[in-house]
Amino acid sequence: MTGLQDRTKEPAPVSVEERISEFEESGFGRLLGMHITDAWDGYARVEMDCDGKCNPHGVAHGGAIFALADHAFGIASNCGTSHHTAVSVHIHYLAPARGRLVAVAERVASNGTCGTYRVTVYEGERTVAVFDGIAFRVSP
Repeated sequence: MTGLQDRTKEPAPVSVEERISEFEESGFGRLLGMHITDAWDGYARVEMDCDGKCNPHGVAHGGAIFALADHAFGIASNCGTSHHTAVSVHIHYLAPARGRLVAVAERVASNGTCGTYRVTVYEGERTVAVFDGIAFRVSP
């Protein structure tokens, strides 16, 4: 086959388990100690401990909280048959955190081209942050 023929060939489908494994093994997720506890198309639950991720005030750094929420968003939007990429995100920090964080991402709307996701970050029962993201479908 020529290089052109290789580029036009459709990639083999990836199972949800393979996709979860790809995210679980990603360098950035491992660097921050993130662990996927549940995921499927449109949903993800990811945990991370705050140890080593605190600011000078002794609470979780906003960047660490954002990274956790963004990771859950990426997983929820990519566990289906299509590949998506973020086009817009924003976060509201509601309370400081020091312990184990859990991010729960859920698709709240989809039009076939874009999906809208809400990610809530918890420390125990307390809501720490709310993250909203829009993912654009880049492949079928």
